[in-house]
Amino acid sequence: MKTSFKSSLLLVVLMIPIFVKAQNITKQQRSSMTYPQTRKETITDNYFGTTVADPYRWLEDDRSAATKEWVIAQNKVTQNYLSKIPFRQTIKERLKKLMNYEKYSQPFKEGEYTYFYKNTGLQNQSVLYRQKEGAEAEVFLDPNTFSKDATTSLAGISFSKDGSILAYQLSGGGSDWTDVVVMKAADKQIVGDTLTDVKFSGIAWQGNTGFYYSTYDKPLEGSQLSGITQYHKLYYHKIGTSQKDDVMIFGGDQTPRRYISAGLTEDQRYLVISAANSTSGNELYIKDLQGKDSPIVNIVDNFEQNHNIIDNEGSKLYIYTNLNAPNGRIVTADAKDAKPANWKDLIKETENVLEPSTGGGKIFASYIVDAVSKVLQYDRNGKLEHEIALPGPGTAVGFGSKKEEQELYYTFTSYTYPTTIFKYDVNTRKSALYKKSGVDFDPSKYESKQVFYTSKDGTKIPMIITFKKGTPLNGHNPTVLYGYGGFNISLTPAFSTSVVSLIEQGGVYAVANLRGGGEYGEKWHLAGTKLKKQNVFDDFIAAAEYLIAQKYTSSDYLAIMGGSNGGLLVGAVMAQRPELFKVAFPAVGVMDMLRYHKFTAGAGWAYDYGTSEDAKEMFDYLYKYSPVHALKAGVKYPATLVTTADHDDRVVPAHSFKFAATLQEKQGGEAPVLIRIETNAGHGAGKPTDKAIEEIADKWAFMFYNMGIDL
Repeated sequence: MKTSFKSSLLLVVLMIPIFVKAQNITKQQRSSMTYPQTRKETITDNYFGTTVADPYRWLEDDRSAATKEWVIAQNKVTQNYLSKIPFRQTIKERLKKLMNYEKYSQPFKEGEYTYFYKNTGLQNQSVLYRQKEGAEAEVFLDPNTFSKDATTSLAGISFSKDGSILAYQLSGGGSDWTDVVVMKAADKQIVGDTLTDVKFSGIAWQGNTGFYYSTYDKPLEGSQLSGITQYHKLYYHKIGTSQKDDVMIFGGDQTPRRYISAGLTEDQRYLVISAANSTSGNELYIKDLQGKDSPIVNIVDNFEQNHNIIDNEGSKLYIYTNLNAPNGRIVTADAKDAKPANWKDLIKETENVLEPSTGGGKIFASYIVDAVSKVLQYDRNGKLEHEIALPGPGTAVGFGSKKEEQELYYTFTSYTYPTTIFKYDVNTRKSALYKKSGVDFDPSKYESKQVFYTSKDGTKIPMIITFKKGTPLNGHNPTVLYGYGGFNISLTPAFSTSVVSLIEQGGVYAVANLRGGGEYGEKWHLAGTKLKKQNVFDDFIAAAEYLIAQKYTSSDYLAIMGGSNGGLLVGAVMAQRPELFKVAFPAVGVMDMLRYHKFTAGAGWAYDYGTSEDAKEMFDYLYKYSPVHALKAGVKYPATLVTTADHDDRVVPAHSFKFAATLQEKQGGEAPVLIRIETNAGHGAGKPTDKAIEEIADKWAFMFYNMGIDL
């Protein structure tokens, strides 16, 4: 997730903790909450003999007039509450000042141009620039001009091999559904018609005449957000023809898979297709495009592990896989018979998780070592050539380029190291500073400390704690504990101005690397899935207990935060241990674990969660921790600010709607329960800068206010 003080004196004061116990916030102000009345209906389901009530199911219809009225009423209550926090605007202004600096992406070369994204500071969307060597940079695509309110974002871009033509995707209001526009790079002339209703897709060019893309059949009008996303289809679109004439290449009823993606090897010889039924594990297929009628050939039919072709030399394929190697390895095989039985190890599995990339004719093996990066350079025969020297413990990403390029780029960041771009020379093996961050931040005044604490079952869990040097360990520091714990996703260190705005006030920011994530490979991931999901919650609770035991904070000053699967995490642990936390921020969370698989792409999450229809044991397990169902009447729950968006078509807002309504009904304490529903926004990607600032400011204001801290 990610102040303007006008005098230099106040800027100096910001560098020391300036919060004090608020004397002007009365108990009556905190507890006199009147919520919109939420209609209850008598709706039940029977799961293996257990009757489960679902009184707020009507909120699942996010397009109905009744739900829209409920959203308006809830937002009115929330904004009325937040508007009365005296320092809310101060936080917002400080965030604007912190975020008002030029931001750049790693450059990339296409044709005769070098492209890069740039944000001048507070632009709602970053702008795509290009420049020829020795010439001035020019604006190529400016998403801020796509819509009046800047809520239409650039969701993806792909160039043909020679860089002469491109396809870019547009997302309206943060939706996962996109439109695809084709354009000539030289004169920006639009080619053909815009493709519509494309979802979860890259663009894979075959020459300059056409490309492959993936999508679903869009649900009927009026049910876009609640309709089930069924089977993905891979199409080929020929430039200049109508989308209705596009040819389905793979998927649909013929090969029913929930997620299908395609790419071409750099030499354009092979079409590579990945097909999956869940967010983990995939089949792998190839098609030799040298043969006009060559078939699509299956290489790996194992749904349990992840596989990808990262490069080739003629018919020699370089394949990343975690088959029989939970931490990942790179193998080679001949395309004529590339089944696993014929694989040869090129870079063997190690004790650390591998994330490879290729560039300049080399293979870069990026390893996650206790949640931080280590990058090794190998030649194409698997010989170790060099370890890239990084600025310190943190996250390095990039190291990708075309084979002929001898210079490539990577970024490095940590919680106290602003995101910085480096240029790397493949031949000299030297890194050079390319773009330094312009953020107003002095790293020398802060520290990030990695600790290993013990979870309920004895497992050691890493956590990185970031704070201002000299912060007293007296149990009174406002602390945010962040977690995710799912889908094989690793939380590695990254700089954030929203975190800066917390820690410069003397706050503490802690990120726990929970099981269910990918920090220690597939075994770590599986230890937090299905009937082991409670491990994730136990890890998070143990992190909170560690922070309290070590006097970084106490229950009166501890907030928990997470989004999506992390929103589920927050909802589950606040239901299980409500006394442990003062404030909770469940964002775009998966809150109804009995019905999540019935919405949009939710069925694809079953590998991690299981479903309520699998078996009685699985239903019982889900029912016990499902946030909507785990809340109990009369319990004193933390002050809670639920956040979601009306255009979230990944984790539909109904999850958050039902959770907020249930928590408002059952809250037994005086702490407020609010829901902040962003309009014309989605799951998070592409959110305009001004909306992002407002949301962060609202969260920090809500947190400090409910901790009794005045800024």
